[in-house]
Order: sequence, then structure tokens, then C-alpha cells
Amino acid sequence: MCPFMMLVYLLGLVQLVRGASYVVGSPQPFSPVVRMSALRSAAEMPRTSPISCIATRPDEVSAKTVSEAVGDMAQASRTAALVDQVSSNTPATSSTPKKAATKGKSEAAMTERKVVTHGQPLVIGLSHKTATVDVREKLSIKEADWNAAAAKLCEYDSITEAAVLSTCNRFELYLAAEDHFAATRDALAFLRERSQLTDMELRPNLFMLQNEDAVYHLLRVSAGLDSLVVGEGQILSQVKACHSHAISTDTEEDAIPGSAGKVLGRLLNTAVMSGKYVRSETEIAKGAVSISSAAVELAVLKCPEDLSQSLKDVRVAIIGAGKMSRLLLTHLASHGVTKVTLLNRSRPRAEELAAEYPDLDIHVGLMDELWQTVETSELVFTSTSATGCIVTEPLLRERVWGQTPQPLVLIDISVPRNVESECNNVDGVKAYNVDDLKQVVARNQAKRKEKILEAEVLLRAELAKFLAWQESLKYVPAISELQAKFEQVRAAELGKAMKKLKGLSDAEKAAVEVATKGIINKLLHAPMSYLRSEDTDGSKA
Repeated sequence: MCPFMMLVYLLGLVQLVRGASYVVGSPQPFSPVVRMSALRSAAEMPRTSPISCIATRPDEVSAKTVSEAVGDMAQASRTAALVDQVSSNTPATSSTPKKAATKGKSEAAMTERKVVTHGQPLVIGLSHKTATVDVREKLSIKEADWNAAAAKLCEYDSITEAAVLSTCNRFELYLAAEDHFAATRDALAFLRERSQLTDMELRPNLFMLQNEDAVYHLLRVSAGLDSLVVGEGQILSQVKACHSHAISTDTEEDAIPGSAGKVLGRLLNTAVMSGKYVRSETEIAKGAVSISSAAVELAVLKCPEDLSQSLKDVRVAIIGAGKMSRLLLTHLASHGVTKVTLLNRSRPRAEELAAEYPDLDIHVGLMDELWQTVETSELVFTSTSATGCIVTEPLLRERVWGQTPQPLVLIDISVPRNVESECNNVDGVKAYNVDDLKQVVARNQAKRKEKILEAEVLLRAELAKFLAWQESLKYVPAISELQAKFEQVRAAELGKAMKKLKGLSDAEKAAVEVATKGIINKLLHAPMSYLRSEDTDGSKA
């Protein structure tokens, strides 16, 4: 039998034996027997939260290493470690290593090895579609703390990889886990601890997606299809930041390394690339508005109602000098506003932002001028990183609004909120937050339905590519074992040959080394390509 056919034969045997470890049910008619404990339904499992959308958790899946067989099958069976353990409360049984003889030369059998398994994607979170801003702000995490939160999630045995995405309109945990039931239970414990909300308060606001649905959700998020403002570009940069933090190491600028592994690292990268691809191939981002521009549009609608003036005629102030404030200035200028007061905690950053808009008359001040500025303004936008409300009903009543009604419109686009909703109880004051932007963006979404459908077609193709890659992961152990075996044989045979070729120089020895490795790589190329290929018709071994 030629070496290549022998290789193909061995590959087939390896995959056949490996497949035996995943058999569920009664003993198979061939030996050795691979047993799996019966699956228990989700209803039998102890739950801390009665969430019904999580899949049933199997107890534990384990199998003994295949014992010696006859002829060539013995060599193939030893390359497959049929131990597949899924998260469970019961420790897995282990196999006992055995000895075997090859060509008259005794060697220790391969020690028991666990098949490398990778968790399946799972997303748990809430967004503007499922939760109000008062709930979202309790779970909000600053970008600098994303990795710390992900590391805490990975302290649970059920969660192997984690990444956090927290924006003004969504809070989502991207997880990789073998046991989605246990991972969900632990993630909910993390969320309860962080938010100090009870199950009854938290669960109605959450959504949970698994496997293919979780992947497709992230692709839609990155493409801007799941945003409050369809096609907005800020979410792509936020997903990109999530990816960068998740794959960062302790040698980089993040104080805590990321917790993404093979699955989430690839998933987040796919999401970023898909978001860029959809925007370049469709017009989903053309004419799209951002949260800031939607806030300005809301001001255009509300100023005549609440202030009896048009936007360009009112006195405008912006609290905060971040990215959102930059966009606010851009859109205010496009609506004819010429004079703005800009407050920030640090003057240099505010002055730098003001310098970008030479056509606007921008007065820069510090936060200690807050109430003086609010009292002399009619329209105030707030967009700061403060973790609590800086404008509240009691603070308003302590000032001019507690004496005589004075028209004031507050538009808060921060999460956590900067403006207390109870401010609406003060005469003359109208307070709006990000949830009030929905009436503005509904018209935008209705006009973009056709573009959304075009984008989803492209995302389905990207989803199929990711799922094909994920499917190929189960062949990685076989690929690694074959490569190791071929390299072992190559090194042994080359060592024998070198004893007879003592006259070779170092350069010649290096050339022989390279040549033999090249031969091995070429022999393995075809079978490796086959194993990594997509199983389009279900005929792949």
C-alpha cells in the first residue's frame, strides 16, 4: 500500500473512532463500547432563575480510551483520545494508559489526553429594545473596566471565554461555554451582583441567544442593523474596541488582559470585518443618523412646542466634551446654530474640541459653571461620563425654577443618565433621554428597510463562513496528532540517516532538514485541506 493511501486510511480510522465518543444512547454493536450517561431534561436541573430559553444540560459525557485492536487499527486507535467531558457536577472518569509494541521496539503508550473542545457562543444582555434606560444604566460598565468584568466572568468554571460590550443603548456579554445552562446561571449571578436587581426585576429585560443565533446577532449589531439608529457608524467602532480589549495581553495598554480565546477572538474579528463589508457594499450607512444627530432632530421637533422658538434662535449649552458632543456640534451647526456654551471637567479637551469648529462661537467653561450656564440657557444637552445624575429635581427647585417657571429643555444622551427623569415635575422644564429618540428614528428605519434586507443577505454569507470554521475545530486534534506523528517519524528516520552522513556540513544538514520537512508538509497538504474544508453535502467523514 502506498504511503498516501495509508495516510488516508489512517485518517478515516481516526475520525471513525473519534466519532464513537459522541454516540448517545445504547451500547454500539462494535467493540470497544463507548458509553454516555443519559441526558436529563432542563426541568430536572436545579435553577436559580426560571429562564426557559436555555438548552438542556447533559450530565457528563465521557469515554474510555480505545484499547488495542488488530493490525493497522491499533495504530489509528492510539492516535485518538476519546475523552469528551462537558461541564458537570460529577468528575469525569479517566482512561488507563496501555503499552504497545511497534516493529519490535517497545515504547510507552500515549498518556490519556482530553480531546480539545471549544465552547459554543452565547450572548446574554439587554438593549434599547428590551430594557428602559433606568435598567441599562445599572448594568453599564465603563470601557476601561470591560476586561475586569470579563475576567470575573471567567472565574466561573462554566465560562471559558468572555467579552463585554457596554454602550448607551446596549449591555451585552459574549461568552463561550460548553454548558450553556450552567454559563447562563453563572452569568445571571454576575448580573444580579453588579446591578443589585432581583431576578424578577432583571429577567424581563434580558435576552439570551445561543450558537448560530448568537453569532448572527453580533454580526447584525456590528453592521448597525440592531441599533436604535439603523446604519449608525459608532457601534462598529465600539465592537472594534470590544475586540481589541478582548484579545489584548498583559503586555499591552490594558491593565487586565482580555478573556477571549479561539472562539470569541475569531467571532469578534468576523463581526468587525462584516460590519465594514456591509457598509462598503450597501448604502446602509448612507444618510444614516447617529444618536447625537437624532438628539438634534428631537430638539428641532421640541423647541417650537416647549420653547416657542426654532432651534437656531435658542440659547444652547452642551455638558461634556467627548465623541457624542463633537457630533452634537456638527449637527447643531448644520441646523443654523451659531453660538454654544461648552462645559467640561478639563479645559484643554474642551478648547481642543472648540477649535475644530471655527465657524461656531463656542464659549468654553468648567463644570463649576454648570448651574450658571443652565440658568442662562434654554436648551441643554448632557453627555458626560458621570455615573450619577448631575441635574435633579431638588437641585432645580433650589434655583430659579423653584421660584418662577422658566422654560428649559434638557436632552440627556448619556448612559448612565445625567438628568433625573423627575425633572419633568418642575414647572417649565422638559427632560428627555435616549429612550425618547425612538420617535425620531422610526422614520429613519422605515426608509431603510430595503437596505436592511440587502445587508442581511451579506451577513448570512459571513455567518456561513464562521459556522464552517467553527465546524472545522473538531478536526484540530486529529490534525495536530497526525502532524506530530509524521514529525516524529521524520525526525527518527533523519536521525538514523545522519549517523551515516557524518561528513555533512552544518549548512548541508540544515538543507536536508528543510527538505524533509517540505516533503512531510506536501504529503499532509491534501488530507489537511480536506479536514479543514466545509462539509457542504454532509458526506465529510
